[in-house]
Amino acid sequence: MPTIHLTSFIAAPAEVVFDLSRHIGLHKESMSGHKEEAVAGIRFGLIGKEETVTWRARHLFKERLMRVKITEMKKGEMFIDEQVEGDFKMMKHEHYFKPCDNGTILIDLLHFETPYGVLGKWFNALYLTGYMKKLLDQRNKTIRDYAENGKWKKWLDA
Repeated sequence: MPTIHLTSFIAAPAEVVFDLSRHIGLHKESMSGHKEEAVAGIRFGLIGKEETVTWRARHLFKERLMRVKITEMKKGEMFIDEQVEGDFKMMKHEHYFKPCDNGTILIDLLHFETPYGVLGKWFNALYLTGYMKKLLDQRNKTIRDYAENGKWKKWLDA
């Protein structure tokens, strides 16, 4: 099972980075190139523990639906979302927020498993793991941009 471990520094308080990371609107904006839309569950604002959101997006030449649930959350410190329905055999995304002197260390651990046995493992190795890492990088760059440049107020002051 592939695991992607990504560590990012963001020059903003952990509380801001935490809330931006679970904001439906900001996630949608970070994935705009894939036409990602929240179509069921929590569709706006901040998602919380035990809540679900269903995303519709275009990935890998196909429109896809994935419903995720926040299964664990410690405010300002971490949360975990897991696929409830979707194309993965299993998907779990752990988000950790570590305050430091001049900002926040954001740690992502993404665990996923594809169906299709050996063919799925081959696809993971050759393409999917890199594709998923690129999506996480893109999302974290959007979070960093909003957190560091004061644009976070658009999402969190409302």
